[in-house]
Amino acid sequence: MNRKQVLDYIREEYEVLPDYPFLKSPEHAVFRHKRSRKWFGLLLKVPGSKLGLSQDLPVDVLNVKCDPELTPVLRSQPGIYLAYHMNKNHWISILLDGTVATKEVKQLLQASYHLTKET
Repeated sequence: MNRKQVLDYIREEYEVLPDYPFLKSPEHAVFRHKRSRKWFGLLLKVPGSKLGLSQDLPVDVLNVKCDPELTPVLRSQPGIYLAYHMNKNHWISILLDGTVATKEVKQLLQASYHLTKET
């Protein structure tokens, strides 16, 4: 998936539009539950070096919450990294360059949505 596909998918699947709360980073999109306003996703553009990539060019990533027991396993997969600017035990960053299959991105997003939903 790429940035546009993520935006479209979240709008269609969860009926959620992003908000852009960061004045210094207007391209960073936050996805929140409608009632609780809890975050279930964060779409960012970050320098590749911040993820440990050899390039410093900006890349799109999607941060999602995940089960802390799965975090180490997920991070061992190509395209999944320690969460950029989030709790690294509970969140991961997914590189949106096609490395991670669309089906897996959707599954991880769904898990994040359910982990953060209203109780």
